Amino acid sequence: MGFRAKGHGCSPGPLRSGDRPVAGGSPDRDTMPPVPRPFVAYLRVYEPLSAFEEPVAKRLREALAVGHLDYAAVGERERDMWLRSQLSKPPTLLPGELANGDPSPRALREIMILDPADVPVEAATVGPGPLVCPLDVRARAAAALVGFLTSSHPALRAVALTASLDSVREKAAAVLSDLPGGAVHIVSTTWTVPLPWFTLVDPAQRHIEVATRTDPARQVCWRVAMSDARRRVAKAHSLAERVLGDQGPTKVLEDTGRWLEHFHPHSAVELDYGGLVQLLDDEELESDTSAADVNEIVAALEREDVEEIASRFERLRDFWGDLAVRERFN
Repeated sequence: MGFRAKGHGCSPGPLRSGDRPVAGGSPDRDTMPPVPRPFVAYLRVYEPLSAFEEPVAKRLREALAVGHLDYAAVGERERDMWLRSQLSKPPTLLPGELANGDPSPRALREIMILDPADVPVEAATVGPGPLVCPLDVRARAAAALVGFLTSSHPALRAVALTASLDSVREKAAAVLSDLPGGAVHIVSTTWTVPLPWFTLVDPAQRHIEVATRTDPARQVCWRVAMSDARRRVAKAHSLAERVLGDQGPTKVLEDTGRWLEHFHPHSAVELDYGGLVQLLDDEELESDTSAADVNEIVAALEREDVEEIASRFERLRDFWGDLAVRERFN
């Protein structure tokens, strides 16, 4: 059994100072081939509007009054914000902020919304609505910057950063400290979906919208009540830790479980293939059994069925390995 997805968000609204377009229009624009959406998959949390405190709640209410942005445009909006940050004079350190380093008022109102009725539930509670997912682009970029500072080679940091290391680290930390609840509402990956993410969802509740690869309506996603997602990831983590140790998939499950704990218990969680659907043909989308395979691996871990685990991992490797090859060529 599936469900009808109604991915929503807040419309960008009119351009304001600090949100300049990257380039002017072209008379031949309608004849140009469409630019692919970013090849990004998402794990999102939508919280009840009532879970936010002032002044954030006021800002979100104002955003809700503006309009809606279809889910398919989110990746393009995020890419546009990053391009503007790099093409501004001087470039800004993070997308979604003004030249003086303050957050862009427009970026603060970038949200997605979800109707609780679109979240499959049994005994769990979701809502009340509307459920709100701030894009948190500036904070997500700050978190990525912290990771870059930690893991990158000094020579690469010297080329990539125009400001001092200490000032960049201080700025990123300040942005993250301002997050309501202490966590971003969206985590994302490029070119693939981390397999542990599938433990959060019920495979039977997949929503699939088959359209042409260039059609923004093309989508694969699952939605799940927060309490169900927490229960599922906790079980998977316990089994993985016992059988596989505390690294690899177990660490991803642990981090995901901790992330979910930051949010209201009546929230909803969404796993969305995002722009990855452009890389898969219709047959691949419809025959994809990734969620079922991962959940069967969890069940096999519980009964210590090594053959079943190996068989399911092989199927997952074959499916997602093709996308890994494409990433290497790009």
